[in-house]
Amino acid sequence: MQGNLTEASQDLVQLVEAALHGEEILILKEGKPVVKLTLVEPAQHRPQFGSAKGLITISDDFDEPLEEMREYME
Repeated sequence: MQGNLTEASQDLVQLVEAALHGEEILILKEGKPVVKLTLVEPAQHRPQFGSAKGLITISDDFDEPLEEMREYME
């Protein structure tokens, strides 16, 4: 959908609603596109280094051989 700047200023609410439903809106000034309304995708946040500190624990014997493997280790 596209329209000129004057029409867009009068119909801004409807244009934003259309953009919310995935439609791309071009606003023209003197016949040339100057603004594009599109839906903004939510930003995906990367985990912060150290943010899981204290959530994971390792048992004292984690590096001991498994009971099933003891006979092969001797």
